Amino acid sequence: MTDPIEEQVSWMATPYRASVLDAEGHVIGTAESLLGDESEDIFHGLAVKPSAQRGHRHQLVEISAAAVLRITTKNVYTSLSSAEVGALPAYREEKWFHLGWGGVFRKHPEWKGG
Repeated sequence: MTDPIEEQVSWMATPYRASVLDAEGHVIGTAESLLGDESEDIFHGLAVKPSAQRGHRHQLVEISAAAVLRITTKNVYTSLSSAEVGALPAYREEKWFHLGWGGVFRKHPEWKGG
């Protein structure tokens, strides 16, 4: 259940290290970087540092924008089941670029803006 004082925000206003939750409301980890194109206002996903109990040995994993249901001033809510969380792909540095926010905004090299 959403905290009544949480306000929904744009992907570009995602709080650095916001808690990322699975479909059941369990913490997956923290948002460390955003995947998107700020100039085109296109959100592609985020890089998440998994919680220790998630078994990813603290390497960053990627969550696609399609799995992100809502971003608030405190949390990122996803549609991911526990099994999907366990199968998340590892973060790949070569896909990302710096933009700002205390984290790092990233982008696939093949994603070209207008």
